[in-house]
Amino acid sequence: MIDLVVARDLREAGLRWRPISGDAFAIDRPDMQGELFTVSEMTIEPHEFDTGTILGFNGTTEWALDSLALEDALWLPREDQLRELLGEAFRSLQRTGGGFRVEVDDPDAIGGIAAYQDADAATAYGRALLVRIRSAVG
Repeated sequence: MIDLVVARDLREAGLRWRPISGDAFAIDRPDMQGELFTVSEMTIEPHEFDTGTILGFNGTTEWALDSLALEDALWLPREDQLRELLGEAFRSLQRTGGGFRVEVDDPDAIGGIAAYQDADAATAYGRALLVRIRSAVG
């Protein structure tokens, strides 16, 4: 699963989340550290309103939480979602001795390819996407 710091950096860089069933998220507050949630029509369902998206907690009797504004949730994108967001720039994912290496097209890199490594594949993808988002904005 993607590192929370990288997920937070992606959000701050401008990555927007449109929740769908199966998406993982955290509530980004100190008192909720280590708690992870999954969007599911059975328990946590996104509700669209003119004022924004609310995540409704359906039937969670063990909690006193009925809903959560989307901006209070930290999306934890999966490998496949991150790979899709990289689009045609994605070249490869390789297992290394220390984890995973993601290669993407980068015209500013030597040889036109940039590589991002991490112990976790989703985090390596996230690091590559973060650089692309920041360079597109900057």
